[in-house]
Amino acid sequence: MIKQIWINLPVKNINKSRDFFVQLGFTLNTQYGNSENGASLFVGEKNVVVMLFPETIFRGFTSNEITDPKKGTEVLFSIDAESREEVDELARKVVAAGGSVYNEPGDNQGWMYGFGFMDIDGHRWNVLYMDFSKMPK
Repeated sequence: MIKQIWINLPVKNINKSRDFFVQLGFTLNTQYGNSENGASLFVGEKNVVVMLFPETIFRGFTSNEITDPKKGTEVLFSIDAESREEVDELARKVVAAGGSVYNEPGDNQGWMYGFGFMDIDGHRWNVLYMDFSKMPK
């Protein structure tokens, strides 16, 4: 079921942040693209994906204000789903287990379907089914 995890980070300047991580040895993930709207990088032997987003776009994913990373930390852990049905199933499981859904399952950008939830400690998670055949080129 769960195959990968992506670490999403809000940043003030995509280009500077992308360059910083590349200098640390992260590898650009060209499959997902790198633009002013986001950057994708691989880290580690398992190729964990780190996604960088401008704060305004990141805020849209979380439906919450972003903390000042110098005073606190805000991340959105994303996990993939194999289908829209699995997204819906995971949303039901979150509620049944005591978590709460803050963003109901739905379409996003025409090629993604997902939902957002908080675990019992309030950490925010994102579950996405991505139909790459519909992803803008």
